Amino acid sequence: MRLSTKGRYAVTAMLDLALNGTEGPVTLADISENQGISLSYLEQLFAALRGKGLVRGVRGPGGGYYLGRPADEISIADVICAVDEWVEFTRCNPRPSSADTQRGMTHSLWDDLSQQIYDFLTGITLADPVKRGLEREADRKQSKSADDLLDLNHRAA
Repeated sequence: MRLSTKGRYAVTAMLDLALNGTEGPVTLADISENQGISLSYLEQLFAALRGKGLVRGVRGPGGGYYLGRPADEISIADVICAVDEWVEFTRCNPRPSSADTQRGMTHSLWDDLSQQIYDFLTGITLADPVKRGLEREADRKQSKSADDLLDLNHRAA
């Protein structure tokens, strides 16, 4: 499996939507600004994501996009496969040769690896990295608060 730019940008945009779409629809312009992805590219990606039911759009003033399903029901593999065909590591050679047995073994290895990657990404939902990011941010704020308190105590002493 090869993760293309299209797949990476789609995952990034969907994570932005999962993080920021809880209060209302998120515009592609907002995602573009937040993530540094061109608006026209996002429009292409979201057409594919909408076609697979991963996002739904709301038209008009105050419109934008919502996730099509809860974040914990959308896997990273779902997003990648929606915008890009799953690209296998293997490249089959249609012409038989004396090295077919060796190629068959190599082909099998890459098929297995591709399946492992797919299975791994299927096991990660949009909610997982969002939750980890929010936890890290809370830990960082808590650590900063503790450092600030220690600094105040040190100054008072």
